[in-house]
Order: sequence, then structure tokens, then C-alpha cells
Amino acid sequence: MNKSGNNNELKGIRGSILTFKGNPFKESPERCCDFIKDGLIVIADGQITDVGEYQIVKDRNKTLDKIDVYQDSVIMPGFIDCHTHYVQSSIIGSFGDKLIDWLNQYTFPVESTFKDKHVAETAAKVFFRQILSHGTTTANVFATTFEESVDAFFEESMRYNTRMISGKVLQNRNVTRSLCDKSAEESVEITEQLLKKWHGKGRQLYAVIPRFAPTSTPRQLRLAGELYQKYIDCGVYLHSHLDESVEEIKWVSELFPYIQNYAEVYDCFGMLDRLTVMAHCCVVNEYEWQLLYEKNCAAIHCPSSNLFLGGGQFKYWEAIKQPRSVKVGMGTDVGGGTGFSIIRELADAYKVAMIGSHNLDAIHSLYMATRGGAEALNLDDKIGSIKPGYEADLAVINLTPDSFTSWRLNNTSDIFEKLFALISLSPDNLVSATYVAGHKVFDRADTSQFCYSPDCSD
Repeated sequence: MNKSGNNNELKGIRGSILTFKGNPFKESPERCCDFIKDGLIVIADGQITDVGEYQIVKDRNKTLDKIDVYQDSVIMPGFIDCHTHYVQSSIIGSFGDKLIDWLNQYTFPVESTFKDKHVAETAAKVFFRQILSHGTTTANVFATTFEESVDAFFEESMRYNTRMISGKVLQNRNVTRSLCDKSAEESVEITEQLLKKWHGKGRQLYAVIPRFAPTSTPRQLRLAGELYQKYIDCGVYLHSHLDESVEEIKWVSELFPYIQNYAEVYDCFGMLDRLTVMAHCCVVNEYEWQLLYEKNCAAIHCPSSNLFLGGGQFKYWEAIKQPRSVKVGMGTDVGGGTGFSIIRELADAYKVAMIGSHNLDAIHSLYMATRGGAEALNLDDKIGSIKPGYEADLAVINLTPDSFTSWRLNNTSDIFEKLFALISLSPDNLVSATYVAGHKVFDRADTSQFCYSPDCSD
């Protein structure tokens, strides 16, 4: 693992640039994005200081002499994975049945091994290499019950200086004994200790994470909701699952017969608020959509996982229905999801939409992968766009990753046709380079490929 470079020096990145400045689901798509055919991004101290047409920006920055140049490429904001489980990386692609059976057969046994710090550290290293090689620079990530799983994740994130969200999973019933919290009180005390340790350290952010309503007692849910409300003004999140499958919803109704619906279970315990992120949302009724909108929560589309486990189909057109449009981001949901690539998730999202007699073009898709994800995580003042003052998290998309793709793109008329074809094909080597806070942490052309931040202590 190499460590090189000086993150404080003025540097530039030249190539075609695509960035978003608005929500194409709410206004004219053409006004929501900027495409610069020959652009220049100037970076200092990990932030973008200037961006625009190459010659204009170069003339404004006379002292700039270090420029990375990418031909036949598009530079985009780093992709944002709004829901995934790094602790499930080793079971990705495991044959299974429905969600609950899959959890019992694969997920709970492997997560039980994360009490061992070495296991957690190994998985964290693998996970970060995977997401960075696919251009993902921010992720909202489940750890598991054990403190070791949280520490290992954030420690590796600190080495890359990535902006990550994670936390200890709260679960004190209906899970295997080795994962079960000893008590609701102790589990929330440990969560608060980890929150104080990691939230705001470098670029790290903390989330209170009840796995989902069925795996927490009402007491644990109540205490978790109180903790969330205590720290929400500090930027702490609440991250969980909602309405993933019909079977799950039925189970929730049996466990909480006195509450009207699944979303209200979370609301009753103080968990629905502006920093709440709910994954899946496949079988959501109109009352629940309205509630999520009123509470300013985010719903995360995880099409690969939903298809793989047969849970249901996220209906984005229902989520964004006006006037109660809910924030929507994309998630890989590894290991229910079958890959670490957000681009590949967009390909699946298109297919799911087509089944529902809707579609997603390149503009709407890539918005959800970048600025839309940032809006879902309430980070759209920091990441998700390429503009001065934003953190320099960037993904370089190769328009000629292989001979067939290059030939295929010759039969396109504009950049958005090219990008849609790339989404549909989703080649493994699509991303040439990934920058985190202005430092190149992944370079496919380099023999070592991965590089920790020069500012990390390791």
C-alpha cells in the first residue's frame, strides 16, 4: 500500500466533466446538470477551488503546474452508496431463499465472526478496495453488533480519508445468540461511546443502527430513538431497513400489533427525522410515503438485492410523487446485493423501472448516484457535485474500457447516450481513477493501484 503526494499543493484534473446542480425529477433535466467537454478542476487542501472550461480556469490559476489529464473519459462526483453492509462482503452471491432464511443461513453466522478484530480488519480492507475501484467515495454502512467491527471500519476509512457513515448494529432479539446484545441499556451505552469516539473524527460520521424493527425489543427501539434525538443536531444518523418484503411486513405486524404500519413503528420510537435513512422501501403504502415525506427521511433503492432475494421492487415513481416527494438514493446492499458497483445498480434500477412501465435515463440515474445520494444523506453542501467549496471526491469514468465498449460507443450521438450505454454494460474496469479529498486513492493504470491518504497516520 503506497502513500504519496502532498494534499496541500495546488493540483488540477483535466478532462470532460459532468456534474449536477439540481434535481431532474423536479425540474428540467437539461438545467440540472453541466457537461464541460474540455474542463479543469483545481484542488487545494482537499477541496475544489475552481472548475470550468480548461483554458479559462488555467488562466485564472497561473501557478498551477501539476495536472492529471484524462482523455476519452468523464470526470464525475464520486459515487455515493447509501446502504450497504461491509460485514457481508464474504457472503456476496450466496444461494438462498427469502430474506429471513438468507439471514439465518448466511448473514448471522458470518457476522458472528466479527468479534475477532482481525476478521473485521481484513473485511474492511477488502471492502474499501472494492468500492474505491468502482468509484464510490462515500457509503452509509452497517457494521455489526461488536465494537471491533465499528473500529476496524472507521480505522480503514481514516487511512483513505473517505467520508463514511457507520455504526454498531443494535439487535437484542430474533437473531442468533452470538450476535444478540446482552441488554437494551448496555447496547445503547456502547453505541454512545462509539459515537463519541468516531463521529466528526476526520471525515467520519456516525449512525444509530437498529438492524430492523423485528430484531429489537420495544425497549431497545425506545432507547435508540432517544439517543438519535439527543445527537441529531450534531449530524448523527438513524439507519435501518423498511418494508423490504411482504413476509417482513407481516412479521412486524405480529410483533407490533398495536401499531398501524411498519413506518409508524419507527416513528413511535422517535426514529423518523431529517437524518433518517431507510433502505429498500419496496412495499410502501401511501400513508407511509406521506409520513416519510413529512419527517424528511430518505428512501434507498437497492435493486440488485431486491431482485436477488425476491423481496420486491422499489417504485421510484411513487417515492418521488409530487407534492410529497421523498429523497431517494442508491444502495448496493452487499451482500444481498451482488456487486459493489453503483453503476451496475443503476443498470438494475432501469430494468426494475421498465417492469413498472417507467424508465430511467442517464441524467436521472447518475443524479441518484451522485447529488441525489448526497441529498438523501443531507451532505449535498459537501459532496455530490463538482463546484468550488466542495470536497474533492471524484470518479474518472473511462469511455474506452475495452475494445467492444469503445466500438459500441462509436454508435452514439452524444455524451448521455454514451453514459447510458456504459450503465447498461457496466464493465468491471469502467473506473480509471478515484480521488478522495483531492488525493488519488485508486489508479487502475498503477501497478499498486491503491494508495492511502498522505495525511493518514499509518
